[in-house]
Amino acid sequence: MNLQDQLKNLFPEHNFKASTNDVKQKIFQEDPLVCKYEKRKGKPITIIEGFTNVNENKQKEIAKKLKRMLSVGGSVKSGKIIIQGDNRDAIMNELKKIGFNVKRVGG
Repeated sequence: MNLQDQLKNLFPEHNFKASTNDVKQKIFQEDPLVCKYEKRKGKPITIIEGFTNVNENKQKEIAKKLKRMLSVGGSVKSGKIIIQGDNRDAIMNELKKIGFNVKRVGG
């Protein structure tokens, strides 16, 4: 029994709304996203690029979710999500859960 079911049992009269911040909608994308590793000024970063059917607000929402999940910093610039550190495996798994096809580049 998840938390939502428990709350419904405790408060049967309450109307629960679906979360508007949920990123887990399936998104149609023809080409796979590219998840690559680079070093800038000696610091490792992970870059996710190749968003075609995703607007900038959705990219910011995805970046926020990834940053919170990994407890790192990052940004969205010119259609790319930049995450601090080499976290390609965790990022790729999360993007696959969201519904993206992801391709690993480099190393």
